[in-house]
Amino acid sequence: MTRDARWMIALAALSLALATALGAFGAHGLRKILEPDRIAVFETAVRYQFYHSLGLFAIGLTVAMRARRGARIAACLIVLGMVCFAGSIYALTFGAPRAIGIVTPFGGFFLMVGWALFAVTVYAARTSQPASPA
Repeated sequence: MTRDARWMIALAALSLALATALGAFGAHGLRKILEPDRIAVFETAVRYQFYHSLGLFAIGLTVAMRARRGARIAACLIVLGMVCFAGSIYALTFGAPRAIGIVTPFGGFFLMVGWALFAVTVYAARTSQPASPA
């Protein structure tokens, strides 16, 4: 397995573990201290973190089978998007200044561009090219 595939899969697994912990915290710990509307916002961040972590895992598996530069760049954009999107929502949930909300749409943009790049990369892969060990 290539180095790129290893970091993508490992980071996806860690992000999934964190999303699981945050989801449990939201379900059991936050209900006592936050208003229902803030919990709903928190749950949105957890849900998006789960979706994109699973996607990052899939990209890692794809890179393990067929190394493509576009897939590596897509993975970086998706990680950046998760940090900006979910991270800003988590921060807002806990009372960060509303100005931090300007980061959220940038995170969404990075996620969309990352997934679009991954789609183009996979579609453009016409021949079977095994991943080279790195």
